[in-house]
Parts: sequence; C-alpha cells; structure tokens
Amino acid sequence: MHPHQPPTSPSGGGLRVELFAGMADAAGRRVLEIDWEGGSVAELRAAVAAAVPAVGTLLSRSAVAVGGGLVSDDRRVERGAEVAIIPPVSGG
Repeated sequence: MHPHQPPTSPSGGGLRVELFAGMADAAGRRVLEIDWEGGSVAELRAAVAAAVPAVGTLLSRSAVAVGGGLVSDDRRVERGAEVAIIPPVSGG
C-alpha cells in the first residue's frame, strides 16, 4: 500500500454512523459501519435497524444529523457523509 493513499473500506462503499446516549448503549458501540451506496434518511434508518435490531424502537424516535445539521427522512444521504443518530433526551 502506498503511504499516501487514503484507507479504503473492504466493502468498497460504506457509511460511518455515530451513535449517542441510549442509542449507543442499546447498540453496544458508539460507531456503526454499514454498507451504503446512498439513499434517503428513511432508508438509512432501515439499514441501521437491520444491522442492529436492538435499536429499532429507539431509532424511530431519534433525530438524524447529516453534516452537523438535523435532517428529515426524505433527505438524501451520500456514501461517506458525516452521520449521527441522536436519541430523544429525557430528564427535567
């Protein structure tokens, strides 16, 4: 490997999704790597739920941020985007 080449994903196409708070606890990790060729946030939610079924219920109530800003389920997410899933916060 040439020392100046960026690392590549073994699958050739992926997405790194950061998980926070209860979502990270339910998943047992803070970062999830999934195969991703691009699609909507709704499709991303389905892919995350398929990869980590334990987060399914919480996932439907969580906010999704792409590139640092909250987005709706119809927003397109490209491969390699910066994605975070933020569950609802309880307290008071």
